Amino acid sequence: MDPAVVLVAITLTALFTPISCSPEHPQAPNSTRRHDYCVLGAGPAGLQMGHFLAKSHRDYVILERNSGPGSFFNFYPRHRKLISINKIYTGRQNREFSLRHDWNSLLSDRPDLLFKRISRDFYPDADAYPRYLAMYVKELDLKVRYGVDIGSVRASDPGGSSGRSYVLTDQYGSQYSCGVLLVSTGLWVPQQVPFVGSDLVEGYESISVDPEEYRNQAVLILGKGNSAFETAQSIMGRASRVHLYSPNPVRLAWQTHYVGDLRAVNNEVLDTYQLKSLDGLVEGRLEDIAIVRREGGRRKAKRGQLYLTLTELLNEGARNGSSNVSAQSLPGFHSDNFSLRQPYNRVIRCLGFHFNFSIFDSSACPPRGGGARGRLPGLTAWYEGRGTPNLFVLGAAAHSRDYRRSAGGFIHGFRYTVRAVHKVLEQRYHSSAWPATRLPTSQLLSWILKRVNEASGPYQMFSVLGDIILLHGSHCDYLEEFPIQALPQLVALSGHKVPKRGLLILVMQYGLNLNNTLGPGRAESEWTRAWKSNFLHPVLYYYDALPTDWDMHNRPTGWPLPRPKAVHHMVEDFLTEWDQPISHSQPLRRFLEHCFHTDLRAFFAESCFRFSLTSRNPPLFCRQGYLKRQGIVGNGKLRQHARDAGPLYLYHTDTQNLTGNRDIILV
Repeated sequence: MDPAVVLVAITLTALFTPISCSPEHPQAPNSTRRHDYCVLGAGPAGLQMGHFLAKSHRDYVILERNSGPGSFFNFYPRHRKLISINKIYTGRQNREFSLRHDWNSLLSDRPDLLFKRISRDFYPDADAYPRYLAMYVKELDLKVRYGVDIGSVRASDPGGSSGRSYVLTDQYGSQYSCGVLLVSTGLWVPQQVPFVGSDLVEGYESISVDPEEYRNQAVLILGKGNSAFETAQSIMGRASRVHLYSPNPVRLAWQTHYVGDLRAVNNEVLDTYQLKSLDGLVEGRLEDIAIVRREGGRRKAKRGQLYLTLTELLNEGARNGSSNVSAQSLPGFHSDNFSLRQPYNRVIRCLGFHFNFSIFDSSACPPRGGGARGRLPGLTAWYEGRGTPNLFVLGAAAHSRDYRRSAGGFIHGFRYTVRAVHKVLEQRYHSSAWPATRLPTSQLLSWILKRVNEASGPYQMFSVLGDIILLHGSHCDYLEEFPIQALPQLVALSGHKVPKRGLLILVMQYGLNLNNTLGPGRAESEWTRAWKSNFLHPVLYYYDALPTDWDMHNRPTGWPLPRPKAVHHMVEDFLTEWDQPISHSQPLRRFLEHCFHTDLRAFFAESCFRFSLTSRNPPLFCRQGYLKRQGIVGNGKLRQHARDAGPLYLYHTDTQNLTGNRDIILV
């Protein structure tokens, strides 16, 4: 193995190894401990699942190789500033709404167990996050075993399915057996691309973070993600020039609406590039390049200077052998108008991280996912490994389900997908159906408006988690935050049957047009053109029958769901407040009336009284409210307002005589 790689491995081992060499509660070597659930990793996803398992009184253990939770954040990001926003002041007292803008807190039943107790910085220091997670563990009394380094995971019954369990072996040979394995190890293995001269490249995980060490140096950075720009931004005040090289042009989060793309907090290099201040961005395939150290020639190069060229332009000997080449091996265009013709003092690799597949035996290893260049495991729509029954992947590693489409790779996204997985576990293994709220149909409009204006789960996991509304006629069952890609398996995963009247699905989604996001005409304000909304907005899909796997697979390009029987877009809103009577409430009510084939308007008691005397079938609102003696005590001012509005004046005298009290209004 290359000595440089060995050195990096030793460094990372030292950084991530706990001070203590044994678990807090050591097991005897070669012993076995049995649990229903094993959670592998005490990062934010593992602890989030631990909370839900503890709340349900399940037999579980969280296994962590280091001496404390969230050890990744002890070292990354290297320059110690998180890009997850910590917006404390939202102008609201509603906790659920505030979570839309708190990207660091985990979910719990404790309203005070929030990240703002640790830091009030908008972009917090990375050292604050392990402290928050330690507080979370302590105050919720989660069962975490530290110093347990799992080096092997195998299936105990590889040929089975529902009966399959897993055996985890630690550094002492002790084993942990579990019926369900929840993998929350995150992404921490540095991503590398093989090319000639890769041995001359420094890794993001091992570079110095002292800007003075880059004084007057020319630096080439491989990558254009946040880690690459974070590195460039930290040294640009000292380096002579900084160039970033990768296959794709830079993607800006404010254009793509994807939080993993380049964030504004890291993009100062774009200014110096566009204003021609010696920094720059270049596109090209990493597999095709060669990093070479020039030796010899008419003009002796300074010691350690590195050149970037293309492998195909090197002579055969240099292409297959050493990265140290002679001056004659470099192509002649380095002396002409080649963008990267000048030498560099250092080349740094900042290509992100990938899932650690190495600890899994072939019987227990999920396949590589199709997206993200195989860096993530392949999962079902309910986050179970493909071909690995009873093994679920949580957190950043589960981002393969919504890579570049939503926020599932980040804390403010996967805290909700973890909750969804827990509901799946409760149904599958404990016959506890997905929690549902039963609503009178006449109250559905108000409930939907409440969800779109407050709920944080669908807001953050847009196009991935949606609310399912089962239509039973006079009432509805409302299921919150179901993974909509698993819609064909709704009955099995939720324990709820789809009624004959069908179902509604409420999701938040962006428009398909991602261009000109800061230009004129970028927003739609007219409710009749709500379907053209570009920004995040609620969309309701109505199906008279549950979509099938074929329907899901063949849905229109860019759509989160198959083509429905009817669809309704609520027009995007600058304030993200969908509460206006004409633009939001009334169009939504008309859509629901179309789906229910009934009148969903609300009436005053006088009108309900009249309908009950003159109609065999009073409106639904009257049947579920007035005729069941539900209502509120009104007053003369409210009644006067009703008469002034027009519809009630003809019935004032008779109604007053019948009720005997003009100040009581039933609704």
